[in-house]
Amino acid sequence: MRNSEVRWFRVAAVAEAISWTGLLIGMVFKYLVVHNEIGVQIFGPIHGVLFLIYLAISVLVWRRQPWSVPVGVLAVLAGIPPYGTVVFERWATRTGRLVDSGAEQPIAAHGG
Repeated sequence: MRNSEVRWFRVAAVAEAISWTGLLIGMVFKYLVVHNEIGVQIFGPIHGVLFLIYLAISVLVWRRQPWSVPVGVLAVLAGIPPYGTVVFERWATRTGRLVDSGAEQPIAAHGG
């Protein structure tokens, strides 16, 4: 896996989550505060595009990482709930499922 692909996956995951924040704030203003749709009109399309980018990059990374079908499906489904992309990215990194080919591998601790 090229470092740039993993980096773009991480950027897409965070960007999609940030766009969720904008959309959720827009919905709060639309339905609870000023009853004005401007926030949703702005962040809705932004979130939609970033969601599609995240999905496309997820499928690309799924094909290049040694992910099982359940892990790949989880990566794709992570785009549905708010902030799921960041949760998945952190989990995949922590469990060794999202690895840069050029990154240093952690040194395993040896028992004494």
